[in-house]
Formats: sequence, structure tokens, C-alpha cells
Amino acid sequence: MTNIMPDQIMTHNQNNSTKTQQAEKPWNGRFTEPTDAFVEAFTASVSFDQRMYQQDIDGSIAHAKMLAHVDVLTEDERDTIIDGLEQIRQKIQCGEFNWSIKLEDVHMNIEAALTDLIGITGKKLHTGRSRNDQVATDIRLYLRDEVDHIINAILGLQNSLINLAEREADTIMPGFTHLQTAQPVTFGHHMLAWFENLERDRSRFIDARKRINIMPLGAAALAGTTYPIDREFTARELGFDYVCENSLDAVSDRDFAIELTANAALLMTHLSRFSEELVLWASAQFNFIELSDSFCTGSSIMPQKKNPDVPELVRGKTGRVNGHLISLLTLMKGQPLAYNKDNQEDKEPLFDTVDTLKGCLKVYADMMQHVSVNKEVMREAAIRGFSTATDLADYLVRAGVAFRDAHEVVGRAVRLGVDTKRDLSEISLTELQQFSNRIQADVFEVLTLEGSVSARNHIGGTAPEQVRAAVKRARSRISNEEPSAK
Repeated sequence: MTNIMPDQIMTHNQNNSTKTQQAEKPWNGRFTEPTDAFVEAFTASVSFDQRMYQQDIDGSIAHAKMLAHVDVLTEDERDTIIDGLEQIRQKIQCGEFNWSIKLEDVHMNIEAALTDLIGITGKKLHTGRSRNDQVATDIRLYLRDEVDHIINAILGLQNSLINLAEREADTIMPGFTHLQTAQPVTFGHHMLAWFENLERDRSRFIDARKRINIMPLGAAALAGTTYPIDREFTARELGFDYVCENSLDAVSDRDFAIELTANAALLMTHLSRFSEELVLWASAQFNFIELSDSFCTGSSIMPQKKNPDVPELVRGKTGRVNGHLISLLTLMKGQPLAYNKDNQEDKEPLFDTVDTLKGCLKVYADMMQHVSVNKEVMREAAIRGFSTATDLADYLVRAGVAFRDAHEVVGRAVRLGVDTKRDLSEISLTELQQFSNRIQADVFEVLTLEGSVSARNHIGGTAPEQVRAAVKRARSRISNEEPSAK
């Protein structure tokens, strides 16, 4: 939902008094004046927090069950409340629920609707709780659900990368450092590098879920409640692992939200780096890959253009998620215990982070299933960059040459290749031997691209055999099986 801005508020109220009629609010008894119209709209959060209606209703149902369990409500009152809440849920899902800014937030809108529907029994639901612990519970329930979606979305992208790596296990490309050709690698090996990035991201979200899944309900406003509540009962109803141990901390903690956003920012940073590669590789200058037309757009003026909009946009969206992390950190840095109205500002950056991350992961998983690899172009690029120079140095070391001396020998050979526009494998044995008499005819076995990648046949290496083994392990890892690397 779009947040309500001051100019919209004034337009809405331009024919009204600056004071609104006093709405039915829970603090009416304390106040003698109605809330200013501008303030009422300015402080409302229902335009964006209504997305938590499922969690709010679930929390209220669990709370009603607990109140009946400890004899604060009768069983009939409990059942009436639950039936009313389910009717409200149905109305919201059907788009028939009228959200009111005067009632500020999702919690008061649902509670007011419940009282309208079932009468005075609806007013008993809030016994033993506050909006402070209610909203903290709703956010945790919401993020717990979203983390599960995010983890599944990461798995979807990982599966796409695994399949691509398996398909291209033998495809040779130049590996880069400083964006300069370094050593030949296989495209499959390169894709599995991004799999590892995502595996760390997935692990972080799994770990963060443990700290999200702790229940604040029962902390009430800040000090707990005098009613004989059973917090463990409610936690079991809602699927929480534990209850928050301290009521002050329970209502004011937003570490879990910051942690989720930090994890999202790091994941988006990984996708941004990946996007940079895809943008480069899809360019005419590299021509390593081709993205499917369904993930690109054209130019309004240049008919030849095929723009990699998806990776570019993902790269751009990284900035907004990074910004949300800073927003949340800044939001919390000056707050004393316990709850403060500042915390209302946590939801929009949090919601946008979740939406952005899920969207980026989905489009990436789909896009990577349809990447075409230009194998010959990649191979030619690896040849042009003297990517087997290190293999020649290793050959000399195995022949008894000290590494630093071998490094100098190879450097001189590369210089010859640059001057004569030839790859090392194209330089004759006689010419190579002028740099070292340790070079023999078998040197050409290590100067081929295939020989280079195949020689790195160890766990973590780029050899096709190792890529296929890594693919197998990767599939096991995301199936919660952790075989040893053999």
C-alpha cells in the first residue's frame, strides 16, 4: 500500500474542519479533544501494515484460546471471538473489508470490526495484552513466514545454477582477476561459485529465523500483565520456539528485523555482482552469453539493441535494500527502552526489503534457466589472454626450476607471444627453449586449455570431473544432506 502523504491528507480534508469527529479510540477516556485531522492521517499506519492481517488474526485467535485456557474468557466467549475473527479474515480476503485511517492500524481496525460484529465480547479480546506486544508478535509472525518464502526462493535460484553448471561442466572460459584474463576455468565452476555465495545467504536466513521465532506476546505494554496468562501455551499455538525472557526487551527489540535486512542487503550485493558479470558477458564486446528475449527489452530508437534490463534492475535495486538497512539502524540508534512511536517506521522499509528480495530471486531463477552460452567465443577469449601462463610456470617448477625463476621465464615467453600475436601453445618448442632448457616436447600437454583445467583436479578445483562432483554435492546440500567432499 502507498503511504499517505501530507498533500494527500490536506486534499482529503480541504472541505472539512482541521478537527475530525472523535473516533472510537481506546484512549478516549483520557482525552478531551479529538485528534487533529492531519495528525490522525500522519500517524496512521493502516495503509501499509494491513498486509499483516493474517498474522494479527492468528495472534488474536491464539490469545483468545489462551485467555480461555486460564479462565479469563469462557469457552463460549472464546468460540464467539474466533468465529468473528475468521469472518473478518474472510471479508479481508474477499476485498470487502473497510480499512479506516481513524483507527490507525491493522490491530485497531480488526478489533473494532470484531466488536461491531459480536458486541461486547469483542472488547474482551485485548485483555492481558497491548498493541506494543501485539505488533511485535505480528511482525515476527510475518517475517517468519517471509523468511520461509525467501529460503525457498534462494533454493530455486540455486537449482537453476546447479543445472546450468552441470550442463556446462566442460565449457572453458577465461577466469578473471582485476577483470584481466588470469587462468582458464570452466563455466560450470564459475556458476557454482555463485551457488556458494547463495548457500551462505541461505544459511544466514535459516539462522536468523531462530531469532525471529521468539514470542513477545504477554509482555503487554512493557512490564507484563497482572492476568494469569500462560505464555508457553500461546507460543505453542503460534509455533514459536521460545518466549521473550524480558518484557521491556520484548516490545522494543527490532534486532531481528535489522538482521533480516542485513542478510537481504548482503544477498542483494551478491546478485548485484552477478548482474555486473551478466551485463558484461551479454555485451557485444564479450559475447559470452545470450539472455533470453523474455528477460530483455529493446530500444525506442536503436533497433539493434537488446538490453539486459533484468540484471541491470537487480543491480539497481540493491541500493534500495542497502538504504533500508541504514534506515532501520538509524531508526533504532537513539531509542531508549521500551516501545516508542518511532518503531512504526520499521515496517515500510522492512516490507519493501522482503518484496524486493523475493522478486529479484524469482526473476533470477527464471532467467538463469534460459541462458545460452557461446562456448567458442569463451574459448577464444581464454586463448587470447595467455591464461595458461601459470601452467607453464608450474611445469618448470616440476622440472626443478625455482618458482621465481620460472615466473621470469614465463614472463619472457609471454612477451614473445604479445609481440608476435601468438598464444603460448602456438610458440614453437625451439623458441620456448631459448628461455629455459628445462622445457621439453611434453610442455604442450599443459599449454592447452583442456589440459589446464583438467590438471586442477582436486576438491574446489575447476576440472570438469570436479565440477560434476561438486554439482552432486550441491544437490545433496540443498536437500539437507551434507556428504563429505570426496
